[in-house]
Amino acid sequence: MDKLKHPRVVVIGGGTGMPVLLRGLKDMPIHLTALVTVADDGGSTGRLRSEMAIPAPGDIRNVIAALSDAEPMLLELFQHRFAVGNGLSGHSMGNLLLAAMTSVTGDFYTGIKEISRVLNVKGKIYPISNESMSLHAKMTDGTIVSGESHIPLANKRIERVFLSPEPVHPLPNAIKAIENADLVVIAPGSLYTSIMPNLIIPGIDEAIKKTAGQVVYVCNVMTQSGETTGYTAADHVQAIFDHVGHGSVDAIVVHNEPINKNVRAVYAEENAEPVVYDIDRLLALGLRIIEGDIIRLARATLRHDTDKIANLLFSLIDHTK
Repeated sequence: MDKLKHPRVVVIGGGTGMPVLLRGLKDMPIHLTALVTVADDGGSTGRLRSEMAIPAPGDIRNVIAALSDAEPMLLELFQHRFAVGNGLSGHSMGNLLLAAMTSVTGDFYTGIKEISRVLNVKGKIYPISNESMSLHAKMTDGTIVSGESHIPLANKRIERVFLSPEPVHPLPNAIKAIENADLVVIAPGSLYTSIMPNLIIPGIDEAIKKTAGQVVYVCNVMTQSGETTGYTAADHVQAIFDHVGHGSVDAIVVHNEPINKNVRAVYAEENAEPVVYDIDRLLALGLRIIEGDIIRLARATLRHDTDKIANLLFSLIDHTK
């Protein structure tokens, strides 16, 4: 296929789920764009964000590492985290480099571009916004919890999340990427703290609703304590609809194999359980359901399988365009 005719795939997300998808997609014959959350406020990321007034670099760092074709030792250096007990305690080298490059270039996105060039990144990486932002959650009991890292710890049912300061301005390139996409993938991850901060930015929500490309949500395999306790697959989608608008997602990808009971027991200790795929409700929401065996087991931890999920997503693209 002529490179100019490669389909455009946009992946939106953050956290640990997004890099898994990107590692598999980066070698596909596609134009790949990653739109990454910058609402994190924990650990090294949170410290740099508050001290240097920059958007959160942590999720961006992991996406750069996932899409990089640099030498393994260079990537290991980029992802290195300094040990406790010194002035750099807990900081990641990649976070420091992103902060330094932002200072040198005067712009967060320009800093990402320069580091992406040095590390030979495949595809494009855009922060969902070039501004520092904070995430807040209104709980069903009416209380407000502020800070991405604090929201799950409240252990209350979330009604909605919102950002400050308002208005948050999206990166124009992010809007353009969604509008021109053949496939928009909402990555798996923490629904309210990694995924939703991207979707609720003014302009991003409208672009998702208007794009001619199909919008596919890769559903989490397990619930997450403090965020999606007791959530079914339809509950995940309904939460997106409540924040972005009904019909903003066209299809959902679900894992259709049973979860090993030993693995379930490990997750149960964290008050997590397999997400129930309530097919009738998903169909009632107007979704196309795409089932597959898309996970792998790693040390009693479930992760989406990089190659399986990439091949499945690639098969969804309309290659006749």
